[in-house]
Amino acid sequence: MKKRILTIEDDPDILEILNIIFEEEDYEIVSNSKGMSVDEVALAHPDLVLLDVRIVGFNKTGAQLCEELKAFAATSHLPVILLSAERNLEQMATACGADAYISKPFDINGLLSVINKFTS
Repeated sequence: MKKRILTIEDDPDILEILNIIFEEEDYEIVSNSKGMSVDEVALAHPDLVLLDVRIVGFNKTGAQLCEELKAFAATSHLPVILLSAERNLEQMATACGADAYISKPFDINGLLSVINKFTS
């Protein structure tokens, strides 16, 4: 059974690149460019959440959504990986309880290494 990755990323070009990469690696992809509530994430039944920190037009940061996902019983078990060009990404990831982080711009092999660590 394919592992499902939920990607929340507001940049359409990055979202498309991620979709291509994950499709080639035989993952099932659920993409969202607007942000999602914790309930919506739970309904998507992902095996992993890849989450941009700044989501234009969304009323929360990715770090705030990460905190909520980790606090909600139905999603607390999900690996959450922050994806951002923020300078203090490591501290943000630690503070919100993210399982890992990937800095933009990212290396495809490095990205897949982190993703595979949590989906194998």
